[in-house]
Amino acid sequence: MNMARIGDADPFTAAIPATKVELTVSCRNLLDRDTFSKSDPICVLYTQGIANREWREFGRTEVIDNTLNPDFVRKFILDYFFEERQNLRFDLYDLDCKSDNLSKHDFLGQAFCTLGEIVGSLGSRLEKPLIGIPGKKCGSIIIRSEELSNCRESVMLQFCGNKLDKKDFFGKSDPFLVFYRSNEDGSYTICHKTEVVKNTLDPVWQAFKIPVRALCNGDYDRSIKVEVYDWDRDGGHDFIGEFSTSYREMCRSQSQFHVYEVLNPKKKGKKKKKYLNSGTVTLLSCLVDTELSFLDYIRGGTQINFTVAIDFTASNGNPSQPTSLHYMSPYQLNDYAMALRAIGEIIQDYDSDKMFPALGFGAKLPPDGRVSHEFPLNGNPQNPYCKGIDGVMEAYYQSLKSVRLYGPTHFSPVINHVARYASAVTDGSQYFILLIISDGVITDMAQTKESIVNAASLPMSIIIVGVGPAEFDEMIELDGDEERISSQGRYAERDIVQFVPFRDYIDRRGNHILSMARLAKEVLAEIPDQFLSYMRTRGIKPGPQPPPYTPCPAPAIHPLHTRRVSRI
Repeated sequence: MNMARIGDADPFTAAIPATKVELTVSCRNLLDRDTFSKSDPICVLYTQGIANREWREFGRTEVIDNTLNPDFVRKFILDYFFEERQNLRFDLYDLDCKSDNLSKHDFLGQAFCTLGEIVGSLGSRLEKPLIGIPGKKCGSIIIRSEELSNCRESVMLQFCGNKLDKKDFFGKSDPFLVFYRSNEDGSYTICHKTEVVKNTLDPVWQAFKIPVRALCNGDYDRSIKVEVYDWDRDGGHDFIGEFSTSYREMCRSQSQFHVYEVLNPKKKGKKKKKYLNSGTVTLLSCLVDTELSFLDYIRGGTQINFTVAIDFTASNGNPSQPTSLHYMSPYQLNDYAMALRAIGEIIQDYDSDKMFPALGFGAKLPPDGRVSHEFPLNGNPQNPYCKGIDGVMEAYYQSLKSVRLYGPTHFSPVINHVARYASAVTDGSQYFILLIISDGVITDMAQTKESIVNAASLPMSIIIVGVGPAEFDEMIELDGDEERISSQGRYAERDIVQFVPFRDYIDRRGNHILSMARLAKEVLAEIPDQFLSYMRTRGIKPGPQPPPYTPCPAPAIHPLHTRRVSRI
């Protein structure tokens, strides 16, 4: 089931969400905007940014044809922050054509609230009048919230029907199923609809995959109600009957078919002893799959190794001049330092010893002035590690005082550097992330492509941040979102490069904290999927999770010398 997923209520906040909540939307007595039938409503959710207070669209429900009382199936999943005011806006529209442009559709009304208002309401159910059309009663919106459990199982289900009641005068029924999850207060929330199978009393519906949390919120014994309907073009679908089950009961059916009687309470009351059922629905298959997450591997002990590589070519300008991209102002961080801190401070949380190799490229080194495209910022080739992001920052500032900016801009040496160490640890115990910060044109493009194609089969990802005003055409090409990168006829096994120009994320009013948060959110967004794609294609499972507390003596050797495999 496709669900409208919302990452953060505010995409630039640095807070950690307390939990995730799922919102289900229903409406009652909507305005009727269609002449010959009822409205075809859709609900659009907007969230408001903390920094700029702008409303931004985060998701849409499906369209439900020909009804003024929709119960939308598609959910909105939001991170919930107790300490923030998370403003929400729900807009309702009557869809008149296939355009995604909402201005082409009829506005039905809107409601404003906060996420705290919903979760704090009695039974986590908030009902508000829709407003926005002067002089009109627009109906009401009902929003239910439920905290999601940590259940990450999904299940593939397939059903068929047999001898269902005939509801159409000139043909057989057009049956479909509607699944409802029971709530703690005894009410039901719609969670899935099958497709309609036309003109048959013995339908076989397509298999569908649904998260277990959507079916029962992780409570395997919670009742699941299934209603069987005959589809009608006018939206007045005929009720055939219903049955109830639970996730646990369906799981027992993995080895054999499970047959449910479809009962219509009205018919049962009228016909009494003569009425048996309105047909049967059979569960043909129930396949359970646990979806492993990025955090499963982190909890299982996988370490994220972070390496930074900084461009010291002359095109950055003289570091002593304010026009230089490397200028060290006493009042604010330069773009290199902001990018390094923004990304590094997030990644360092996944690295146990907080020791990071920091490299530079494109400079002349003392004492002899030789050009290097792979030198340690701390000046120690035997131990290029810096303690924490503060240590990397300090090494960066010291390098600016000792090396001479030169050129050209070569990426392949630093990529190959990290790839050498990633190739030595391919069992899933470590994953390598290389951050390259550069100001312009890559001069070893062919070699860089070859290095990326080789690295794509290794446990590593590459983040490239472009700083300054230059055109970044080559870096965009390396990103691989539009077309998978290739070298000499070989294509990269997977997309491992994420490129962003920093200028696109800089806050125009000079809010550097916001600029850094924007950048980090954008460049780190693809890392978990890149990480999981490597683990899945190699069949690597997470390590066993450690017990909650295991006291142990202090190690005799510093972890730098036991865990790390990389040395320059």
